[in-house]
Order: sequence, then C-alpha cells, then structure tokens
Amino acid sequence: MLFDMDGTLVDSEKLWDVALHELAAHYGGRLSEPARLAMIGSSMASSMAILNTDLAQDRDPAYGAAWLEKRMAELFVAGLPWRPGAVGLLDLVRAAGIPTALVTSTARQLVEVALETLGRDRFDVVVCGDEVLATKPDPEPYLTAARMLGVPIERCVAIEDSPAGVASAVAAGAAVLAVPSEVPLGRVDGVHLLESLTGADLDLLARLVAPLDLPTTPA
Repeated sequence: MLFDMDGTLVDSEKLWDVALHELAAHYGGRLSEPARLAMIGSSMASSMAILNTDLAQDRDPAYGAAWLEKRMAELFVAGLPWRPGAVGLLDLVRAAGIPTALVTSTARQLVEVALETLGRDRFDVVVCGDEVLATKPDPEPYLTAARMLGVPIERCVAIEDSPAGVASAVAAGAAVLAVPSEVPLGRVDGVHLLESLTGADLDLLARLVAPLDLPTTPA
C-alpha cells in the first residue's frame, strides 16, 4: 500500500492555504486561486516558481521554501486533522500485515513533524519530496517506494487526492484509488474514484489489484 499524505491522509491542504497566503502577504502580494490550485500535489520548488510567477516577483526560492516550511511546522504541531476514513483504513492495512509506504511531495523535515500525528509505526517506508530526483507527477516517488518495500509496483495500490499524484501513480504502474480533496478529479482509465476513504476496506483494495492477475491456460 502506497499512501499520499497531504489531502489524502490528513487535511493539511487547508494549512498550506494559510501558510502560502501568509508568504504572499509577506512578499507584499496576494496569491491567486488558480496559482494556489496549481500548487496542490506539486513539489516545493514548483510551488515557489508558481508563487513568483503569480506575484510577478523574482524572489529567492530557497528563502521562500525555508519560510514556508517553518510556518507549516508551526501549523502541523498546532493540529493536523485526519481525512475521513483515513486512520481506519491505515489500521486495517497494518493489522493485515500489508507492507505500507508514505509517498509525499513534502520535504523530510516537515514530514517528520507530521509523523507525530500519523504514527511512525504505521509505515515501513517513507519517501519524501526532497529525497527523489523527480517529484510527482513523475513516477519516481512511487517506483522508489515499491522498490524499498520489495514489492512489484503492479501489486501496489496507491491512494491519492491530486491530479499530479494520480498521474505519478498511474505512470509508475500502480493500481490507483483516488479520493478528491481540494481539486476535482476527472475520470482516468484504471483509476477507481471514491468520495472519501470512509468505508474503504481490504476487499476493495484486493479488487483493485486482482485484474492484474493473468488467467492460467490449461496444459
């Protein structure tokens, strides 16, 4: 099992909204809604580039990223709410002994704060956005997680909430369960769409990977 974090397991996109708008105000500008939506599921570097373009400013992306990570750490510590059904599904997966990874575009320093809420023992592997050469929508994060788990990517189910995350998981070759959060998701071949993780169970996850099993031919 491969779980995205922001917007999938925890309702942290609203906290990113707060911090990003504060950073834009710190720069003397205002973040537009289209620019904010374009950032969802993207890397920190991409988000800083979008912010600079949106504000028509040439700010140091390293400074912006450091400012944002510091503010997000404060917000994460203050309270990181679970998405509906997320903790229940995680616990079902862990109780069944299924290898599990957290696959996020968020940087390791901030993920370490989030893990205090998520629970480190719920994941065998954690892949962060600053630990891969290419972030979502590139397939590398999910391919890396599957390799670290020692499980073929075709036998993995990835759970995502954003277009970038879905694209990453599909390109990697995983079965995909999509649960929209802040951005609507269109229909994508091979992607199972749910309104929330409430009611998602092991039977559903098994059905998602079952079509990958090829029928045997009698001798």
